[in-house]
Amino acid sequence: MPAINQASSKTRNKLSLISSQAQTADQKGQIQDLMERGIIFHRAGMLKHAQDIYEQTLIAQPDHVDAMHLLGLIAYQTANFDLAEHLIEGAIALNPNNASYHSNLGNVLKAVQKYDAAILSYDKAIELKPDFTYTYYNRGNALHVQRKLEDAIESFDQAITLSPDFAEAYNNRGNALKDLKRLDAAIASYDAAIQVKPDYADAYNNRGNALKDLKRLDAAIASYDAAIQIKPDYAQAYNNRGNALEQLKKIDEAIVDYSHAIELKPDFFEAFNNRGNALKEKKQLSAAIASYNRAIELKPDYAEAYWNKSLAYLLGGDYINGWKFYEWRWQREVFAALKRDFPQPLWLGTPSLLNKSILLHGEQGFGDTIQFFRFAKLVSDLGAKVILEVQKPLFNLLADLDGGITLTYRGESHPEFDFHCPLMSLPHAFKTTVDTIPTRNPYIFSKPAKVAIWETKLGGRIKPRVGIAWSGNVNHKNDHNRSISLKQLLLYLPDNCQYVSLQKGLSLADGKVLHDTPQILNFAHDLYDFSDTAALTELLDCIISVDTSVAHLAAAMGKETWILLPNDPDWRWLLDREDSPWYPTVKLYRQPVPGDWFTVLSKVRDGLLALK
Repeated sequence: MPAINQASSKTRNKLSLISSQAQTADQKGQIQDLMERGIIFHRAGMLKHAQDIYEQTLIAQPDHVDAMHLLGLIAYQTANFDLAEHLIEGAIALNPNNASYHSNLGNVLKAVQKYDAAILSYDKAIELKPDFTYTYYNRGNALHVQRKLEDAIESFDQAITLSPDFAEAYNNRGNALKDLKRLDAAIASYDAAIQVKPDYADAYNNRGNALKDLKRLDAAIASYDAAIQIKPDYAQAYNNRGNALEQLKKIDEAIVDYSHAIELKPDFFEAFNNRGNALKEKKQLSAAIASYNRAIELKPDYAEAYWNKSLAYLLGGDYINGWKFYEWRWQREVFAALKRDFPQPLWLGTPSLLNKSILLHGEQGFGDTIQFFRFAKLVSDLGAKVILEVQKPLFNLLADLDGGITLTYRGESHPEFDFHCPLMSLPHAFKTTVDTIPTRNPYIFSKPAKVAIWETKLGGRIKPRVGIAWSGNVNHKNDHNRSISLKQLLLYLPDNCQYVSLQKGLSLADGKVLHDTPQILNFAHDLYDFSDTAALTELLDCIISVDTSVAHLAAAMGKETWILLPNDPDWRWLLDREDSPWYPTVKLYRQPVPGDWFTVLSKVRDGLLALK
């Protein structure tokens, strides 16, 4: 049976008084009166007074189960979780059929992240008291933390069925639905919470997050505004509103919101990170890095801030620091599916690879592999036997590699190796700077037999041939900034050129426009892999592309390549220059301000008119 190990001398004096009085009065009645006073103190938040009384009670009557339970509850409320668990388990041992004891034990176990045990305690409480509303609610919260989202929703539904005005249950059900990407249902649940509790700032904030995920940014901002109006010191709502404003390219307003969130919560590391992103978008790289550094000071293992800091360094051309911090990408959740775990050690420049074998493996997009596989030759030059693993659609394109490199693709078996390295870690391994980028160009070549086939498909040359690619992978987080519509591009394509679509994966709108524009040659169904795209590209005079794999392919082939960039470009294109140290034949067309494709495309049109 649990016992209280410490009691103050004041408590012992009170016990002596009770004991002496017990000879002349009903001790049971005195203990009942004492407990009633303790509960009054407890409800009033006077925990120390309540604790003293519960301790007195247990010293006088060591098996007083309510005193034991309530003392455990105070331990839970004051974050003394070990003692709380010990006391409440003792109460359960004395009275195993009290649902509240099991429910509160579940709360304690949840607080110390013993989620499986907590859920078992909640289940027992519900078994004893099937209408125990708050237990269903707390059980749902524990299940949510475990990412058992459907089970969590079911538990919140039970709580709501028992208590239809349970605003917190509606809100937390909304959170689980949001995590399942059931955003409309999540918003409906937040709306139900707000209907029950109109001043529910958290529900407005969470509703804003769901609306933001749906790209309904103006509605999201209105929801954050409501949260802030209810709770003016709501730092999280300011931070979230800043995120929405940043997506709307209202960067200055976003920075104001992030800064306000930091004023309200000086240890708000996420807001420092987000402010860094906004400053980076304004090209204030030193200020951005300082904001990332502050986030890292507050949370030394904060992978997002290290990653974003790496992008700021790389964008500014500080490749030594950039590559170093770029290694933090593997600590980010979004990279978890890309990370390869091999028993062989990771090679980042040491030890010597002479007479050793190494697996170099692609990790991100097709364009990344095309850009960085140039480093394979440098590894081979160290005396290593190189095995290069690429995405399967690139395999035929790269099949004729020189330098004794063995090519394979993901999913295919490959020879044994001594070390491994992701392709995009090789610049770090070689301490690559802007001035030491390997620029042998071209370094990708088309297949003559396929070129001959495409010559037949294209027919005779009557005008300069221009390849066009206007859209990237829709799943890329920045695709809404880097891609344009075919309808928009068409307005700036003069008729002195013959245009050939190099686009794969058309949207419905673009597909209709392309179908209705026969003057643009479309061979999408004949482009089976990148070797076909390369053969077609070989026959073109110029390639115009947004920042996507087509641009990397054409540039790596040494073709004249015009790349259309948003105002906030990917780090690899650096800042304020029209050329690229990665590709000698590239010309960069940059937005002067966010969203200004008019200026970019007008310059492209002028360039096309000059083609002969």
